[in-house]
Amino acid sequence: MKIIIDDIPLNCHKGYAKATPRELEHITNGCGTSGWKGSLVPETMWGLNIQLACKIHDYDYWIYKSKKGKIIADNRFLDNLYTIIDTKTKWSWVKWLRKRRAYKYYLAVAHFGDSAFYA
Repeated sequence: MKIIIDDIPLNCHKGYAKATPRELEHITNGCGTSGWKGSLVPETMWGLNIQLACKIHDYDYWIYKSKKGKIIADNRFLDNLYTIIDTKTKWSWVKWLRKRRAYKYYLAVAHFGDSAFYA
């Protein structure tokens, strides 16, 4: 399902679009894991806020329960990161830097996100 937030067309699970702000606050925490380790993960990429992509990804990890669901969540995360970057970045060299970092975020969750997914 597509939703538009701050003029950015983001892909999300239909439950995310219907959730109340209070429900989302309970389920999502933004980029990184909860606790002090999560505070080490930036919620910006070269000055661009990517928190919406992280919150949608958190929701996906909460809703999906299978390996296939994790793959859907991780791929949607990368798609949303790229959408935010494409929508909010003017200069191609900054876009390149941001997309490179976005792909690293994706690789981190795809390869090392199992403990957060299955928690």
